[in-house]
Amino acid sequence: MLIITADDWGKNTAATNNSLLTFKNDGITSVSSMVFMKDSERASELALENEIEAGLHLNFSQAFDGGITSERLMDFQLRLAAFLEKNRYAAMVYHPFLKKEFEYVYMAQHAEFVRLYGMPPVHINGHRHKHLCSNLLIDGLMPKGSMVRRTFTFNRGEKNGFNLIYRRLIDRIIENKYVCTNSFFSIMPIKKKERLLKIINLSMGSAVELMVHPEREEEFNFLMSDEYLHMISGIETGNYKSLCRKNRKYEV
Repeated sequence: MLIITADDWGKNTAATNNSLLTFKNDGITSVSSMVFMKDSERASELALENEIEAGLHLNFSQAFDGGITSERLMDFQLRLAAFLEKNRYAAMVYHPFLKKEFEYVYMAQHAEFVRLYGMPPVHINGHRHKHLCSNLLIDGLMPKGSMVRRTFTFNRGEKNGFNLIYRRLIDRIIENKYVCTNSFFSIMPIKKKERLLKIINLSMGSAVELMVHPEREEEFNFLMSDEYLHMISGIETGNYKSLCRKNRKYEV
């Protein structure tokens, strides 16, 4: 099964509108929703109106711009962003002095999602994949049994040995505590059509998630093209609810 998830739903009007068009054109199967952003309110209404499966796109790195009034939330998120964006390895480090900030910002986003959508998020992932940072995983902020995005899937030789070992460790944690797909890829680079075909073919025997960003013009044009729709035709597509039904460990 192939799950095609559009990230940044609600980030701004372009991200929401383009994702909605690709959904109506059968180019995506779910969205990842950002809260406390400029278009979060309208995006939630559109998702409910069009029966689009929405997950929570946790944001610890990009400033909230949805007009929130909580100075504490804004301050805590800025502290987390300063830490996580310090260098490419920051997310690997557990920061004991930011424990309360991570918990507060996570809980605030989860509660806002429930307020907007009237239900908990179907799945959870993160802006720039920061949902896999050590503080979230070690402190278990995402409830056990949640449907959570795994790390990018790479084959031997595509990354250095340390990188692959670290990713396998994170994936092992995700697989033991959460429901996840068997592999996860980005649609980029689009020009490598053989790579994309291999990803699509892989979904014929396992659960694969493909991440897209329709806000980007190149991705939007491709997702709306006959070429792309032909590539995914005949493939079983679904969403995280479909994945959960296939996984007997947990119920929807």
